[in-house]
Amino acid sequence: MINRISLILMALAIAGFPPSAQAQEREPRGGEDPTLQRIRALEEQLSFIEDGLGKQVDDLMWHTRLGDIAVIDKIRYTSAPPRVVPNPTGQGATNPVIIPAYTFLPRKVAAGAKLPLIVFVHGGVHSDFQTSYVHIIRELLQQGYAVIASDYRGSTGYGRTFWRLIDYGGLENEDVFAGKQWMLEAHPEIDPERVGIMGWSHGGMISLMNVFEHPRDYRVVYAGVPVSDLIARMGYKSQSYRELFSAPYHIGKLADQNVNEYRRRSPAWNAEKLQTPLLVHSNTNDEDVNVLEVEHLIKSLKAAGKQFEYKIYDQAPGGHAFNRIDTRLARESRAEIYRFLARYLNPANPVK
Repeated sequence: MINRISLILMALAIAGFPPSAQAQEREPRGGEDPTLQRIRALEEQLSFIEDGLGKQVDDLMWHTRLGDIAVIDKIRYTSAPPRVVPNPTGQGATNPVIIPAYTFLPRKVAAGAKLPLIVFVHGGVHSDFQTSYVHIIRELLQQGYAVIASDYRGSTGYGRTFWRLIDYGGLENEDVFAGKQWMLEAHPEIDPERVGIMGWSHGGMISLMNVFEHPRDYRVVYAGVPVSDLIARMGYKSQSYRELFSAPYHIGKLADQNVNEYRRRSPAWNAEKLQTPLLVHSNTNDEDVNVLEVEHLIKSLKAAGKQFEYKIYDQAPGGHAFNRIDTRLARESRAEIYRFLARYLNPANPVK
């Protein structure tokens, strides 16, 4: 079935309609040829099918890659209702959103020992918790952490309806927090006083907003190359990127049409709320999150008199992914992260 989908997508590309992430956001264009509309609709449908198949493969691969050291489960819990409801009076229209999440518990645990928890937040405007993170999850498990990683609203792999629940910088924060709460309720072997949160890019943004909004619930936070200032971001990104946020199922307006809403969702404009030990990493050659966003966050934290740690890497190879890849520098940078987390979470096997 995967091969068949790939062939259809190749045929569309040859015909001049290459599949892309942006294709999923396209709305029917007024006056557009009906044939083109049908092709675009087919392209969107195939994209979601392909994402769903990829998600099923990833679900199996987690067990294959980490089953030797972890008890792995995929669970579902409820979070806040959708922010945008097309038909608010429809049956079940305001029901809580069901959020899928992955949980990992280390197999080797000393008898009677309590586990520290890492809330791991994936990145991407529309992405998901993928096996590209497997080496990082393995490193966390080997140190003795339990991990929960939620596919918050807007994540890929769960169809068009879930994908369109996105609330960039908004209710995803509560989805992640609800996952943390579920993990503590379901696993009494986890120590509720030793919970940290971490993420890169959009995941770094959600991690920051979680500790800003729930300061008593996390002992420590790591934010790697975090999206930090949505107002500035809308200024240097492309028009097609900006238009993602103005879609009716999204924020619904461009930044210049509702600047306060973009400000409300930006960590750099909420820095005065920080009460949690924080480490921030950025990179001057980041091709996704321009370092100016993170510099604004750092300056805002300093202006608010906050104590935190940060490091701006200079032209580190790998750009946006510089410390998530398999280079020596990346491993050293992650070791720095793990030593910082260990100060507050005290895992059984901390990195030296």
